[in-house]
Amino acid sequence: MPTPDRAAWLRRKPVAAMAAESGADASDGHEGGELKRSIGLGQLAAIGIGATVGTGIFFVLSAATPEAGPAVVLSFVIAAITAGLTALCYAELASAVPVSGSSYSYAYATLGEAAAMAVAACLILEYLVSSAAVAVGWSEYVNALFRATIGVRVPDALSGAPGAGGVFNLPAVVLVILCTLLLVRGVSESAVVNTIMVVIKLGVLLLFVAIAFTAFDVDNFAEFAPLGLGGIGAAAGTVFFSFIGLDAVSTAGEEVRDPRRNLPRALMLALVVVTVVYLLVAVSALGAQPWGEFEGQEAGLAAIMGEVTGAAWPGIVIAAGAVISIFSVTLVTMYAQTRILFSMSRDGMLPPLLSRVNPRTLTPVPTTVLVGVGVALLAGLVPLDVLADLVSVGTLVAFCVVSIGVIVLRRTAPDLPRGFRVPGYPVTPILSIAACVYLIVGLQWITLVVFVLWLGVALAFWAFYGARHSRLATAERTAGEPS
Repeated sequence: MPTPDRAAWLRRKPVAAMAAESGADASDGHEGGELKRSIGLGQLAAIGIGATVGTGIFFVLSAATPEAGPAVVLSFVIAAITAGLTALCYAELASAVPVSGSSYSYAYATLGEAAAMAVAACLILEYLVSSAAVAVGWSEYVNALFRATIGVRVPDALSGAPGAGGVFNLPAVVLVILCTLLLVRGVSESAVVNTIMVVIKLGVLLLFVAIAFTAFDVDNFAEFAPLGLGGIGAAAGTVFFSFIGLDAVSTAGEEVRDPRRNLPRALMLALVVVTVVYLLVAVSALGAQPWGEFEGQEAGLAAIMGEVTGAAWPGIVIAAGAVISIFSVTLVTMYAQTRILFSMSRDGMLPPLLSRVNPRTLTPVPTTVLVGVGVALLAGLVPLDVLADLVSVGTLVAFCVVSIGVIVLRRTAPDLPRGFRVPGYPVTPILSIAACVYLIVGLQWITLVVFVLWLGVALAFWAFYGARHSRLATAERTAGEPS
């Protein structure tokens, strides 16, 4: 089979074609597209908050604090600044290219088909693995809740993956099945459930902050950065895993009412809420417990609450809040994954079955079931620490591409309607790229090797399938045939 020529690698999908295909400029409903426009600004911001708040705070502190000590607070700041710079770039591209597919679609419009496939590989890694990772964390808090309320827990063999002291993580798989069923039912129902869960989780986390601050000990910060700048950078790469929800906002571009206005607003609102909550919880947790006690701590926030109050009920509330919170994270990250695969299939980069929409629910059922099976297998069989770093590298590379895309689109389509423009251009996208590269360099080398291999597999698939079956390739062949 011949390899794709240079033109195939660089062919781009026109933004006007994307907008027409998705009905981006329709006033309401789903006219002009295949998915239903039923999500408003509040629900869209809740999607971003739901995908982030919970992912890091409820269990990543236990992994990141031993890397940096109390200076993990600075790691959160670095990660937040990186996410903020990238969120500005996402806001501009989302307002200019308001379709499903997130940075995959942006790369297709700005950098070409091969780059789009590479970014899609990053997004698939990001969302598939992050859904599994948070489901694994959910299992820890389910056990904490069971132990605090009824005095029992799921046996270790059925609540941990091989390599993490277990055989199969059953609670994580149950969570994935529940999310899959809800997503199959419909996007508006899923958005409503997610919004309710976001309100509950924010209330629970603010309760934690209020109680933890009553036991705040400034001496816990005396040895602020025991592992130096290297530790702060390494921890920043780990906790960046917590900011992937901002990307999830842009995957809903085809199901949002008035997307050119609501997408950038929801991104900014989600970023502000996420950053404030993360910093409040991190500072209060470190003030209430010496940093050395975080390592290996299961269901850490619930444990801190029990220690501070000496009572059982606060830990029960935190554990219950985490169960609800992480459910919403898994729901949103799985939703994002299905919409990316849907967009790729509609473009011909994946088999057409994955863009088939149920006529009653207007949801891509085959794609949702496929994602559910993949996430369930990862969640049941792979330990959490292996999953978290893979999510970070996929997210960071995708964020780099979005920032590059802003620069390219400003040059190639300067007159394209934009509901939002990046302030401080071109400095802001350049800083975003630099910050992402800094965090990538801080990740473990084995993570980078696995990522490069994954990227190679994705590009090989594109060369053998996507480059020949994409709608742009089909249009080129049709145009070249004699009439």
